[in-house]
Amino acid sequence: MKDTKYTSAYELEGRIPLGEAVLLGLQHVLAMFAGNLTPILLITEACGIASGDALQVAILQNAMFIAGLVTLIQLFTLGPIGGRLPIVMGTSSGFIGVARGAVATMGGGLAAYGAILGASLLGGLFETVLGFFLKPLRKFFPSVVTGTVVMSIGLSLISVGIESFGGGKAKGDYGSWQNLMVGCIVLLVIVILKHYTKGITSVSSILIGIVVGYIVCAIMGMVLPTTYINAEGVETTCSWVLNWGKVASAGLFSVPKLFPVPLVFDLKVIIPVGIMFIVTAVETMGDTSAIVEGGLGREATDKELSGSVICDGVGSSVASFFGVLPNTSFSQNVGLVGMTKVVNLFAISTGAIFLILCGLFPKLAALISIMPSSVLGGAAVMMFASIVVSGIQLITRDGVTPRTVTIVSVALGLGYGVGANSDILSHMPQVVQLIFGGSGIVPAALIALVLNIFIAKDEAQ
Repeated sequence: MKDTKYTSAYELEGRIPLGEAVLLGLQHVLAMFAGNLTPILLITEACGIASGDALQVAILQNAMFIAGLVTLIQLFTLGPIGGRLPIVMGTSSGFIGVARGAVATMGGGLAAYGAILGASLLGGLFETVLGFFLKPLRKFFPSVVTGTVVMSIGLSLISVGIESFGGGKAKGDYGSWQNLMVGCIVLLVIVILKHYTKGITSVSSILIGIVVGYIVCAIMGMVLPTTYINAEGVETTCSWVLNWGKVASAGLFSVPKLFPVPLVFDLKVIIPVGIMFIVTAVETMGDTSAIVEGGLGREATDKELSGSVICDGVGSSVASFFGVLPNTSFSQNVGLVGMTKVVNLFAISTGAIFLILCGLFPKLAALISIMPSSVLGGAAVMMFASIVVSGIQLITRDGVTPRTVTIVSVALGLGYGVGANSDILSHMPQVVQLIFGGSGIVPAALIALVLNIFIAKDEAQ
């Protein structure tokens, strides 16, 4: 094929040279690779699924496979499913808060994880229906509402990131100098690469930081004691130690399997997760609009917005069959498109195919599953706090007025405050506890939505 038949990477449609496409596609995948697997690591651990356990490895493997598959559908569409835009899909960090609330409600274990999956199946179908009726609903979700929701998601995750940074609160060596050192090194590498390098190293700074964390832990394992005596007087392996045996015992090739965890349907989990899917739809609308404005220089059409949200819903429902948490658009890639202006669908599809291939090799999933909590935490504290910053940027995008201050203050102060301290609802009816307890995200979103409807707009607006 002659070069004259190639199009530009800055054009949505058409082909570019394969080598260039692969490089640009990998750039998009590297930007989200760690973020795609972080929710799985955190929630499976909260449910008592041990690090490196065969079940956790299988779920991580499926998460990579599903992210690639749903991304391809988002890129090239399947009927009304997909926006045909350069949107990369992956496991949503936004659900970590409500998922941890569900774990607490269900008492942990596989039943809790199965209940999250069952709620995700129904929630995905609900979001799919929302996608078909998106046009009349858009007016209810201005930037002050979406920004408050995004900010709530970030706030709910900061404590999760810090817990991991210290090595995992359930671990006996939580907060040890070794764990804190590993977390600090990972974070420092990410910051340096992000702001003092350009190109692929800057874009993939989180992934490189995690790789450095593995190297540091491997070196520490050679020169430092790898065990400690816990509070019960039992010799225990330090949480930062890499369990290479789990990688060695994992298979070379495996096709992702359906239903690694049986689905459970429990109303206590379905309600908050279902409401969270409304939040997700709003976030995806924002991501889609930002992709089109930043990469294509125009406003997103109703068809593009609708297709993107429908893909969110369908992808999340399909993911639940594979034991994977809800799949949504990745905001990291929105920023990447805005920075590079690379929107070529063919280029990004090569990254999606890479994710699918990763999902076929259990050893890679096992390597990720043995990641020490402090390595994960070093990346997570920045990733999660950046979500708060994104929310602030959304809130202030149209200016800050007295009305804006009231909506955000009440939604965060009352909504997020009550949800994050759910004991205050212990004397309330169970339905109130189901909706508002366990996570501050859902009540903050509902209060912001209601206040936006009933508080009159400022004259300046």
